[in-house]
Amino acid sequence: MGLQHELGISPVVANFGDGTLAKVAALGSIGIGWNTNENIVKIIRHGLFCKGYWGGDTGVVSFDPDAASSVDLMKENMGLVRDGGVVQPKVFKAILNMDAYVVLSGGDDKIRSIQQWLNGRYWTRSTCTIGPTDGHYSRDVQQALMKAIQIEGGIAEAQATGNFGAGTQAILKAHPMGSGSSGIFMQLFSAACVFNEPVLTAAEDDQRTHFTDTWDSDIAGWVSGFQAFSGFSTPERTGVGDYLTWAQLLVSMGDPDRTATASDTAYTITASRGQRMRSDGYLHVGRYLNEASAGGGSKMLEEGELEDIFGAGLRVFPIFQDNGRTLSEYNSANGYTHGRLAHDQAVHFGFNRGTVIYFAVDYDATVEDMPKILEYFRGVTSGLSSKGKRYVHGVYGSRNVCAQVTQETYARYSFVSGMSWGFSGNLGFPLPSNWSFNQIKEYQVTNGTDVFSLDRDVHRAGSDNGQGDVNRAVSPAAALLTNIDQLYGLAQSYGDGDPNRLVTDYYRQARYSDYRWTSLIGDVDWDFVAYADSHGAELLAEFTDPFTGQTLGPQHLLATAAGHMIKPPLADTTHANAGDVAGWAGDIMTFYGNWRHDSDSVASGYTYCTEYMAKIGVSSSFSFEDLIEDVDGFLLAEKLRGGKAITTALREHYEQTGGSTRFQDFLSKRFDSTRSTAQDAAHYILTALDSPIINLGRVALEYEGGGMAIILSHTLPDDLLQPFCLGFAETLFARAGLEESSRTTLLANHAKLFSGSAD
Repeated sequence: MGLQHELGISPVVANFGDGTLAKVAALGSIGIGWNTNENIVKIIRHGLFCKGYWGGDTGVVSFDPDAASSVDLMKENMGLVRDGGVVQPKVFKAILNMDAYVVLSGGDDKIRSIQQWLNGRYWTRSTCTIGPTDGHYSRDVQQALMKAIQIEGGIAEAQATGNFGAGTQAILKAHPMGSGSSGIFMQLFSAACVFNEPVLTAAEDDQRTHFTDTWDSDIAGWVSGFQAFSGFSTPERTGVGDYLTWAQLLVSMGDPDRTATASDTAYTITASRGQRMRSDGYLHVGRYLNEASAGGGSKMLEEGELEDIFGAGLRVFPIFQDNGRTLSEYNSANGYTHGRLAHDQAVHFGFNRGTVIYFAVDYDATVEDMPKILEYFRGVTSGLSSKGKRYVHGVYGSRNVCAQVTQETYARYSFVSGMSWGFSGNLGFPLPSNWSFNQIKEYQVTNGTDVFSLDRDVHRAGSDNGQGDVNRAVSPAAALLTNIDQLYGLAQSYGDGDPNRLVTDYYRQARYSDYRWTSLIGDVDWDFVAYADSHGAELLAEFTDPFTGQTLGPQHLLATAAGHMIKPPLADTTHANAGDVAGWAGDIMTFYGNWRHDSDSVASGYTYCTEYMAKIGVSSSFSFEDLIEDVDGFLLAEKLRGGKAITTALREHYEQTGGSTRFQDFLSKRFDSTRSTAQDAAHYILTALDSPIINLGRVALEYEGGGMAIILSHTLPDDLLQPFCLGFAETLFARAGLEESSRTTLLANHAKLFSGSAD
C-alpha cells in the first residue's frame, strides 16, 4: 500500500495486482544508481529485510550495490539468473509478498529444485509469476506446472490460465511418457510425479522418485506404484505415463470417465436401482444416515433399503452430513452432537461394530478454516466415544481437509471430494495416504422410466470395504481372539511354564527374539513354539482394532505385553526399564533418530513430535499403529500380572470398553496422568547411562532411525532434547483427548522449562 501511494494509485489496497505491476514497469529499470524516488528505494530495502536479506543502509538515497547484491541472492534462491540486482516488476512483487525462497520446515529439496526450475524457465512469460521456492507443493506450484504444460503445448500465453480444459487435455493425450521419452515434457511429467509422492505401496512403504528429463527404471517403478495407489483398474495399470496417469497427477478427479466401482447418492436405492448399478459394475454405494439437506427433502436411508442394497450384491458405506456448507457450522458442540446422532442412527439401521462413518465437509474449506474443522472433528470423536466407540469416524472433503483431519483427529479413512477439482483444498495436495473412496463425477442414471443421480467413486482395494450385512455380533478382532484361544489351550496342554508367557513367546518368535530382545526380557521357549506348530498353530499377521478401525500387528502388541509382564514398571514412574524399551521407549529411541536425521528441515524436537509422531499418513518409525500397540501391550500386561488369562484380558480390552479409554488409562497407569512424568521418563530413557544393556540398545535404535551421522541423545544439549521430550508428552495427552486443556500449561512449560518449575 505504501508503494501504491508512492506510485499515485488511489485508493490503495493490500494487493499487488496488474495495476500496480504496470505502474512499477513505468518506472523503468531499477538498478544500481536508481534514485527517482527515495521512498521506493526504502520500500525495496525494507522488503528485503522482511524476507531475511540485507537491504543495505536506509540512509543511502539511491539503489546501491548492497541492495543489488541482496536482490541477486534472492533471485538465485528463486531460481533466476543473477543480473546485477535489477528489480524487475515481478521481482518487486516477489519482494513484497509472503512467499519464501528458502526451504521451510518440512520442505523437500527436490520440490524446491523444481520450483526454481519453473521460475527460471517461465517467470518472464506474461501469464506466469515468480512462485515460492520453499520446498512445499502448493496451489501456486500446481498452477505454475499447469501453465508450463500449456505453454510448452502451444497454447497462447494469454490463454495459459492453468485450468484443466479441453486444450490442456489434448496436449496431455498427445504427449504420453514411456520408454525412450526425454526432453521438456518428460521434465514436466517427472515434476508432477515428485509433487504427488510419496505413494503407499502394497507393502505399506513410501515410494518416491526424482526429477529428470529422461524416462528411466526409477520413474517406471514409481508410475506403476502410483497407478495402483490411485485405484486404477488392472487394465489401466499400464506402467507408462498415458493420459489417465497425466490427469491423475494434475487434478483431483483425474479422468472422470475412468473405471469406478463405487458410488454415492442422495437417492433411495430400490431393488431395481441396485440391480442396475450392479450391472453397471458398481460394488459399493454411499448412503446418508441423516435427513438434513441444503436443498430440502429426504436423502437418508429408508427402512428396508439396506435389504435391497445387499440383495443387489452391493456393499454400503454410511455418510453423515448435516448441511455442512459453511464454516459457521463447524464447532465442537456440533461435532459432539453429530457424533452421538450418527451413532444412534447407525445402531438404528444395525450397522456392525467398527463400521466407518464418513462425516462431511461439503465446501471449499481453506487452510485458514482448518482450526474450526478440526475442532468439529474432535467433537465428533468425543461424541462417538461417549457412546462407547462402537463406530469409527472417517472424513469426506477435499484432499487437504481429509489429510488434516486424519493427521490431527485420526480419521480411519478418507472419502475425497475429487470431482470438486477447483477446490483450494484439492489444488496442490496429493491424495491422502488413507483414502478409500475418491468421488470423480456426478451423472444421471436412466433406468427405464426411472431417473436418478449418482456420483462415480473410485475405490482403493485394501481400504474400507463398506458393509455387506448388518446386525453382525462378531467383533472385528474375532480372528485374533480365536487364534489366542487356540494358542492358550495348547499352552495349557504343554504343561510347562506360564500359559500367558508361552502365548507371548509364540508371537515373539519371528521378529522379537534376537539377542537384543533376549538381553532385555529373556529368551523364547522354542520347545513350545515347536509344540504349537506341530498342533496347527499359526501367527496371525494382523487384526482390526474395533475402536479405531486401524490394522494392528499382534506380534508387536504381544512382544510389548511380554516386556511389561516380565519387567514390570518401576515404582519411580519418571524412570524407565527394559519393559518400557520393549514398548514405547524403544519406539521413542528410533523416533529420536528420525528427528536428528531430519533436523535440518525441522529443528524443533517439540514440533517434530507433534507433527510426525503417531500421525496417520505421516511416515515415521513411531506410527499411530505403533502407539496403539505400545499402549495396548502395556494395559494387557497389567491384566496378566493381575492374574487374568490372556484370553480374558484380550476380550475385556477389545470386546468390552477397554479400547475406548486406552490412552487415558495408559497415561494414568504409566505416567500418573502428568505431563512432567511422561516428559521426565522420555528424558531418562534417552540419557540414562546406568544400564549398559539399555544404553547399548538405545545407541543401536537411534542409529537405526537416523543413520550413523546423527548426534546421539545422551550427548545432545539439554535445551534441544527437553523440547523433544515435552513433545512426546504432549502427543500422548493429545491422543487422550486432553490437548485443548493442555495449551496454557504447554506455553507455561516452555517458559519454565529450565527453571526447574515446569509442571
